[in-house]
Amino acid sequence: MPIWMIEIVRSWRASVRRPGFLLLASGVLALGIGASVAVFTLIEQTLLKPLPIPQASRVVMMGRSRAGSVGTVTVRQYRHMQSLPGVASIGLAEKWSTVNVAGDGDPALVPAVHVTPSWLSTLGVVPQLGRNFTADEARAHGPHVVILGHGFWQRRFAGRADAIGRSLRIEGARYTIVGVLPARYDRMGFGGDVMLPFIPPPEGSVEATSANQFAVARLNEGVGLDAMSARLDARIHGMYRQLGSHRDEHTRFIVRPLSTWLHADARPVLLLFLGSALCVLMIALVNLTNLMLTRALLRQHDAAVRGALGAPRLRQALPTLAEGALVGLLGAGLGIALAELALALAQGWIPDAWRPQGILHPALLASVLGIVVGVVGAVLAAALGLWRSLAANALETLREGGRNGLNRRSRRLGRVLVVIQVALATALLSSSGMLLHTLYDAAHTPLGFSSQGILTFELKPVKGDYPDTASVLDLSRRLQERLHAVAGVTQVAMTTNLPSGVGVSSQLEAGMQSPDGPVFNTQFHAVSPGFFKLFGIRQRKGRLFASTDAQGAEAVAVVSASAVKRGYDGHALGQQIQFGGHAFQWSARIVGVVDDTHQYGPLKQAPSTVYVPLQQIPDAMMKMLRKFEPLRVALRVHGDPQDYRARVRQAVADIAPQQPIAQMRTMRAIVHGTTAAMRLNLTLIGIFAVLALLLAAAGLYAVMAVTVAAREREFGVRMALGSSPTGLTGLVLRGGLLQIAIGLALGVILALSLSGVERSVIGALGNRSLFDPLALSGVCLTLLLAGLMACLAPGLRASRVQPMRTLRGE
Repeated sequence: MPIWMIEIVRSWRASVRRPGFLLLASGVLALGIGASVAVFTLIEQTLLKPLPIPQASRVVMMGRSRAGSVGTVTVRQYRHMQSLPGVASIGLAEKWSTVNVAGDGDPALVPAVHVTPSWLSTLGVVPQLGRNFTADEARAHGPHVVILGHGFWQRRFAGRADAIGRSLRIEGARYTIVGVLPARYDRMGFGGDVMLPFIPPPEGSVEATSANQFAVARLNEGVGLDAMSARLDARIHGMYRQLGSHRDEHTRFIVRPLSTWLHADARPVLLLFLGSALCVLMIALVNLTNLMLTRALLRQHDAAVRGALGAPRLRQALPTLAEGALVGLLGAGLGIALAELALALAQGWIPDAWRPQGILHPALLASVLGIVVGVVGAVLAAALGLWRSLAANALETLREGGRNGLNRRSRRLGRVLVVIQVALATALLSSSGMLLHTLYDAAHTPLGFSSQGILTFELKPVKGDYPDTASVLDLSRRLQERLHAVAGVTQVAMTTNLPSGVGVSSQLEAGMQSPDGPVFNTQFHAVSPGFFKLFGIRQRKGRLFASTDAQGAEAVAVVSASAVKRGYDGHALGQQIQFGGHAFQWSARIVGVVDDTHQYGPLKQAPSTVYVPLQQIPDAMMKMLRKFEPLRVALRVHGDPQDYRARVRQAVADIAPQQPIAQMRTMRAIVHGTTAAMRLNLTLIGIFAVLALLLAAAGLYAVMAVTVAAREREFGVRMALGSSPTGLTGLVLRGGLLQIAIGLALGVILALSLSGVERSVIGALGNRSLFDPLALSGVCLTLLLAGLMACLAPGLRASRVQPMRTLRGE
């Protein structure tokens, strides 16, 4: 066997025979690699893996620039996009909505998407069964056909191929099933249990100029995104100049990759988690380097003896490098196992958009990178320790090391590494602490309404049965009367928006106009008279709606406090407002002011809101709202709202047997959902912070323990010369705490410099300040206490050194 192989085998055998250091070093490395592999797996699956479509890099979204992403377009704009040079094909999809479906099962309210026949062909998606839409089916009065989403097909038809050719009743009309989408389309995140043909509105109509559609295009080979964005922007603004219109005059129209558009919300948060995981990995590697350095320096005297006896440098280096390779392999293996365990435990609360392939396992690329980082990092750490130990003068080492184990230059590098490790941990914990405190405060922000004891559900009146506004309002009146009769129900309200959660997205395009002229966007809520009392929304001024605020009566409105502040300088009662867009105009007199409500959760600013009586809603507005959103019904009940589910379903069936309802949830669950992303951020950032704290404390303890053991002779001599046990403990504590204090100062500076990055990554923080003295103080105190505990045990061990036994060794 070659001599180098013999040295490696001997080194590994010695490490396994006394596994304490091996388990400590590989465990430290495993924590860093496990966190990094788990997060990189999420990133690889979500952001790096190509979309499951042909030539995905050439598929882009086109539209107006909105919050760094691509927004919607109008049908008129889409028609001018079709002839853009460089566009091979282009498709259009209307904003996702819901439709009532009946046939082959219970009636249901399901998500739907209306698309042009070119939508699927542009994406390169071929139906799993059946065919795509034809041009004839995408015309007014064309055949009624539908394509099913893969999940809906499995649920409704048990995956049977004979679903093709069968029919469903959608909004009261019969539609023939012509296709089934593949499962990979569902995982792309476009949504929709059913896909319907998009019928283009006539040119010049209000619908043709409403920005409610998304445009996807497939570019020709070699066409750049910047060049295409410039062409698109010039084309759309040229169209408006020809029309003599100033609409979208200051809006940029851009082109972005489809993958970027699909994952726009996930990208910044995942990158923040990746940064946190890499920081944990850096702490682990610095920790490992310090351990390997100390390990090599403890062997410095033995290496000097072997060198003095004629051993070549390779023979001196091989045991240390072999041990480093073994630590790296074991640490990487344990880290991948920890990543597998972490991903398995996190399946329930990781968003579906972050795991498009379903069950998550450590990605092959992430695992390979973990092994490479583990082995290379451990070997480099061992090599650094080896270099530092071999750099010393052999004669000096034999003279000084024989007494002290570690010389002063050796200990100096170890102290520097401890400072770096504490600084990194402080930076991560401080950044995490400031962010956690901000999110915690936001989570405890009053939302402006009560969510206790409320059950909600959605319904979208079937268009075939309720074709106009009068029939919808009659259904809402009869339904509220029937629900009031349910035992245990104390209050009932119907609305287009609940006070929290996703609701009607109609921030009216032209906004709300005050008497002095300013126009500002506002959330529009049509509500029944009992809405404010049911949700406990406080009345500030004026009055609330009454049953007399019906069709034919004076049009009235109630506005939120922020709307009063923005448009009326605090004096809104009795004033007339006009709101709406080019689709409709409506004016009303303000009769009341209520508190703001946080529609989209505590991190977002409460929107300006205008409330109008549901019974006064004009036909044009009702038509627009019915196109995209259902109505919401809320009931305040005695006891647990979940106990009323069956009774509520029966009450709806008594009034409208063929009317499906959906999304029956408690209001507390809806509020809980608005903070789901915030809780996920809190959980993951908290895990990284705890890992950093554990690594920093464990690493400091290990280094101090090994250093104290190496300085046993020095402590014995000091005690023989009169030093007290308390003095020796204080000596160790002072040295350790000085390193911690320097690391804390550097870490706080680094954390404050990174606060701007955190704000840019988590845009939902709004104007909230991340500078938090309380969080910074808490982090510094925690790390200081952890460091004190890490130094205390080695310090006490130093005070118990026996001088006679030590001096006898001399």
